[in-house]
Amino acid sequence: MKLKNIIYTTTLTAVMMAAVTSCSKKKLDINANPDDVTDVSVTPSVLLPGALQATSTNIASEYWFLEWWMGHGARSGSYQSFTEEETYKFTNDFHSAIWTGLYGNANNYQIMINKAEALGQGTYEAIGRIMKSHNFQILTDIYGNIPYSEAFQGTASPTPKYDKAVDIYKGIFADLDKAIALLNDATATDPAKNPDIASADLLFAGNTTRWKQFANTLRLRMLVHLHNGITTTTVAPGIDVAAQVAKITADGCLGAGQSAHLNPGFTGTKPQPYYRVWNTNESGTGSQRDWARASEYAIDYYNYDGDPRISRFYVAPSGGHKGIPFGTPSGGSAPLGDALSTIRGPGYSPSGATSRAWILTSVESLFLQAEARQRGIITTGPTAQALLTSAIQESFVWLGLTTTQANSYISGNAGYPDVDYTAPSIVSGQPGGGLFTIIQQKWFALNMIAPYEIWTDYRRTGVVYGAAGTFDPGPTISVDPGTPAGAKIPVRLFYPQNEYNYNAANVAAEGTVNVTTGRIFWDLN
Repeated sequence: MKLKNIIYTTTLTAVMMAAVTSCSKKKLDINANPDDVTDVSVTPSVLLPGALQATSTNIASEYWFLEWWMGHGARSGSYQSFTEEETYKFTNDFHSAIWTGLYGNANNYQIMINKAEALGQGTYEAIGRIMKSHNFQILTDIYGNIPYSEAFQGTASPTPKYDKAVDIYKGIFADLDKAIALLNDATATDPAKNPDIASADLLFAGNTTRWKQFANTLRLRMLVHLHNGITTTTVAPGIDVAAQVAKITADGCLGAGQSAHLNPGFTGTKPQPYYRVWNTNESGTGSQRDWARASEYAIDYYNYDGDPRISRFYVAPSGGHKGIPFGTPSGGSAPLGDALSTIRGPGYSPSGATSRAWILTSVESLFLQAEARQRGIITTGPTAQALLTSAIQESFVWLGLTTTQANSYISGNAGYPDVDYTAPSIVSGQPGGGLFTIIQQKWFALNMIAPYEIWTDYRRTGVVYGAAGTFDPGPTISVDPGTPAGAKIPVRLFYPQNEYNYNAANVAAEGTVNVTTGRIFWDLN
């Protein structure tokens, strides 16, 4: 993982240029120690806006294949097969932009941390630590053991070692502790010591309480990931869960209406990241992913439950919503693009190109809280059922619907455990409500909003979406009949080829990677 080659991979220059137009165009050597950066314009207030926007762009654009695997999307019959995504047989460079994008973005947060610490800008340092932790949490959950403790040290460690995934979780928890300590320090967070924080912080305008809640939500996401199963719970060892939960109680997590949204002034020529990728780009020449369509599985399931969110996630063709089975061969009788629902629903971009982007939503936070309460991770406050109801209501509101519609949806599905928390088991061998309802509803709500989180739920719980609610009680979501015998949805990704090129000894020490059996440390199912 030679930083000069991998960059991880958004350079400091790129972030500066995204944030301001007056920055130097000199290309910096990322293999140099970030502490050696001397350009006086490279301040935390310059770095932060571009770094946050880069994070939101990564979330909006890089994880679509996970949504395909999780049953939300598919390829139009107008396009030839995507061999790797649809057969689960891929190479080391399969979607390697996730690795390089998250590492590059984390590197810029690390530079911001270094600069803020040297300048005594505690709010900026805390935000940098939280956002760097956000990126490493996703990286760890996708790749397992990765470079962490020796990353971003420049020439001091050009080939950083691979840390164990559980140790990275511990390191993230420690960094979140440091961030919250800074946010609780009135001197460190004095606006006079953190110039332009209200405008540079695109998420919360320097609101330290919101940042503590963001950090706590991220902490809770990780604690929930340690818990496996639906009918029984197994907890991955190595983390003191109770001690971590105790750190959440003071400020709580993000609640209704408190999503980590940002809008630096998106326009038709500088559109919201999701809109740019899935609708129309800045030049107005159409979607970058015009092959993307709704999965038949998703369309049929939303319709099966009478879920009005279907038209917030998807745009229907004339004649009503229609999806295509995952992996359908192109040509012949395959449904073509114009006859299929697209994934350009107004729920993602309610104001078109000028809509807000997102990093971590209130919807996900409430679902995490519901599961944590159900499992006994959290033992006080609203009940799991109350939190689930709030999460469903928040999903409807976030997408532009109403709580009244959410309540009608819940009552209209009484007795079915995919919606009704109190429903008993109605399918032999499948669970009733409770935890299953929470996980299933999270699948409905976070469609294209947090794909990695849905994939993580699938891996750690072993849930068969739909089966307990009498919808498509088959064994899989998106392995279609045409896939090779024995095909399985992967449980992790390969390390990128660049790691084998430039950090060969350390990546080789991880052994042979098997994407269908090489589970992340918390995946005990």
